[in-house]
Amino acid sequence: MKVAITDCTFPHFQEEQIMCERAGHELEIHQCQAPEEVIRLCADADALLNQYVILNEQVLSSLTRCRIIVRYGIGVDNIDLAAAARLGITVCNVPDYGIGEVADHASALILSLVRQLPYFDREVRLGNWPAKSPLQVQSCSDMTFVAIGFGRIGRATLKRMQAFGFTCKAYDPFVTAEQMYELDVQKVDLDTAFSEGDAISLHLPHTPETHHLVNTHRLHQMKSSAILVNTSRGQLIDTHALASALKHEQIGLAGIDVFEREPMEREHPLRQCERAILTPHIAYHSLSSLKRLQQYAAEEVERALREEPVRCRVV
Repeated sequence: MKVAITDCTFPHFQEEQIMCERAGHELEIHQCQAPEEVIRLCADADALLNQYVILNEQVLSSLTRCRIIVRYGIGVDNIDLAAAARLGITVCNVPDYGIGEVADHASALILSLVRQLPYFDREVRLGNWPAKSPLQVQSCSDMTFVAIGFGRIGRATLKRMQAFGFTCKAYDPFVTAEQMYELDVQKVDLDTAFSEGDAISLHLPHTPETHHLVNTHRLHQMKSSAILVNTSRGQLIDTHALASALKHEQIGLAGIDVFEREPMEREHPLRQCERAILTPHIAYHSLSSLKRLQQYAAEEVERALREEPVRCRVV
């Protein structure tokens, strides 16, 4: 059978090659930049491994043999799930390849901003001693950390924040207060989350309900000293509203790893915000996480082509 990689940014394909050699499949590696290229190059594939290129209804309808599409990553925003279900194509993701890495990155952004390390570093390099920072430095033990989302990564981040002494709370409409209490976390509603959080970290998927969850209204609810971190989905934040809130000191600081458009537009006002740390959608990254991502994705394809139950089915 033919396994096609539609596009990816990986330096090698060892895991996919090992799987295909083991199972006797043919592997094709492409770097499709547009849906039309997928139609032209992958129409006869039995399985697709996909990263960024859009797989819309037109693409999916052109796949004459495809049984399964596995997305390299957690989100499946670039795949028309309704069309896939209608056409009988299984779609899977890989939700657990980089839990520790993303939680570490979110925690690193929070702690760097709590201790205001980028600003002290800049001041020292400019020869300013004692160095200044935008806000007064608080003790972690005096601060409340709120995770918006209590999934795998949200829970892992909460565990890390607890180790630094934060009072921990979380918002998640699909998790009970009792489940949170078992991890020594207090369940709060969304208004309380934004009004009480000294550090707020987003850990939600992008859906119509969560689009621009952080908007002008929510930013006005936040403390003027509050820290906002996003390692989840760029579309959760109205980033122009965030840039304005930082510029006018309506909130304290922000650490952003994901953006509404990637790469972020050169003229985007967040680029000019000295109160923000910006990282290039890299929270998931480590040598180990990339290996797991490719291995888990390849193994999911192998299971599907053997007609075995898949591990992480989305539709």
